[in-house]
Amino acid sequence: MNSSKDQLLALVEANPFITQQALGEALGLSRSAVAGHLAQLVKDGRILGRAYVLPSRQPVVCIGGTNLDRKLRSLEAPRLGSSNPARQFESPGGVARNIAENLARVGLPVHLLTAVGRDAAGQALLAELQTLGVDCSGCLQAADAPTGSYTAVLDEQGDLMLAMADMALTDRLDTDFIRRCAPHRAAARWLVADLNLPAPSLALLQEEAKARQQHLVVVAVSAPKMQRLGPTLEGIDLLVLNRTELSALLGQPLETDAALRDAWLTLRSRGLRRLVMSDGANGVRFSEGEALASLAAPKVPRSRMREVTGAGDALSAGIVAALHGQPEDLRAACRLGLTMAALTLQTDATVSRELSPALLA
Repeated sequence: MNSSKDQLLALVEANPFITQQALGEALGLSRSAVAGHLAQLVKDGRILGRAYVLPSRQPVVCIGGTNLDRKLRSLEAPRLGSSNPARQFESPGGVARNIAENLARVGLPVHLLTAVGRDAAGQALLAELQTLGVDCSGCLQAADAPTGSYTAVLDEQGDLMLAMADMALTDRLDTDFIRRCAPHRAAARWLVADLNLPAPSLALLQEEAKARQQHLVVVAVSAPKMQRLGPTLEGIDLLVLNRTELSALLGQPLETDAALRDAWLTLRSRGLRRLVMSDGANGVRFSEGEALASLAAPKVPRSRMREVTGAGDALSAGIVAALHGQPEDLRAACRLGLTMAALTLQTDATVSRELSPALLA
């Protein structure tokens, strides 16, 4: 690293907000020479304009739900209409929050835009993320409402039987909130929005993504909330969902490969750029041109499986993490997503503690 331009780049990497005057003094260059080097670095794509944000340091912004997960796992085959012995676990949850934690654990810079109460649960949820390096400064903290909750009832194998979600607080992530937190999204090329967001907020993010040429990833949260997607899907780079949610979006059963391919072509005609459909133990289907390709899920021995909560969020996070570095390689992104989901299946926590930046290698 001998050239003035490389030395300047090193200083910018250490402090993206360094002034041209400080750069000139550090390198013994005139301000005009510094400006010329910066202009060339921007042209080369090695920095991205003010405040000299490096591509590898661009944050992923996650927007959507945060809540406290409560999971009750039956100790034996459940019997309806009767009391069942169970074990209880509590952990942080919420699709956008889970994705943010996954991304932070694999080493990406992350901003979370969400809504919590000013109660003990909400403050603890934000504090834990901040210890992982997630920027929560743009979050809404409500004094008059509790933090959301998600309660899952699992059978003795750890499979989901029933879930109940109180996510009303996310309705406050309205268009006024989206506009207020615009500075937190300014440096991002990748936005991840879950469908806990109100429909007008999602539509605003779509328009913003088109205008700023940002990558907007939309992640489904449940079949009933698929209606929050409007008739046009323009501005959405990638939609991640499961078979049930895709069926709900199109209002028809999708039981054959031909039906799935037709579903993808329908969504493509509405402006969607790419699609990933989780298919449980069968892995994923993902768009490749006009076709839907498939990838098998890694084999997880039944003896090592704990439960399914959070696996879908890990899948989405892995896809985004890989695309952050290689935006066009959806196959490789799905492969990383499946790996992260498999790790999550093997823990009682909603986000695996085994995740690390080594996975991105």
